[in-house]
Amino acid sequence: MDAEADPGDPESWLEAHGDALYAYALLRVRNAATAEDLVQDTLLAALGAAGDFAGRSNVRTWLVGILKHKLVDHLRKSGREVSIASDGADDLDAAAWMSKFDGSGHWIERPLDWGDPAALAENAALGAAMQACIERLPERARMLFVLREIDGLGTDELIEVLGISSANNLWVMLSRAREKLRTCLEQGWFKGA
Repeated sequence: MDAEADPGDPESWLEAHGDALYAYALLRVRNAATAEDLVQDTLLAALGAAGDFAGRSNVRTWLVGILKHKLVDHLRKSGREVSIASDGADDLDAAAWMSKFDGSGHWIERPLDWGDPAALAENAALGAAMQACIERLPERARMLFVLREIDGLGTDELIEVLGISSANNLWVMLSRAREKLRTCLEQGWFKGA
């Protein structure tokens, strides 16, 4: 096990990794106090499991892994409390959504061509614009998008964690979140880029 992989000095974890863990949690829960609690729970769990750290990753990766589990547990507990109606007012209604496609399911007005995805992935300004657009999503859509596209949770786990009634509803919600992000980016970044 190399020096970077050694969990070594738990007293240094907060200083070395606390800001990154907090930012990771805050993006997902949007509440400073909850993010702080999740980071604290993560560090306490890591302290208890330090002897089990195998060194196959660096300490931050290990801590983020623990934080992911804490976040999923938190969302499972609180996910049932998020009202579907609270986010519904912001969502595209079915008629507005369907008006974007013709009778054969093709776009009536094609989305903008964003160019080379590899070049865009390295554009820091686009990353900041994407972050701002994610923050503008309604709470439930934002959580769904982040957990699916950033954290990589699967359909069954998302249904359980967020209390969504079916895979079909999950995919509709995810599609609408992606559409809102596309629209936000096209209006706020690509037109000015």
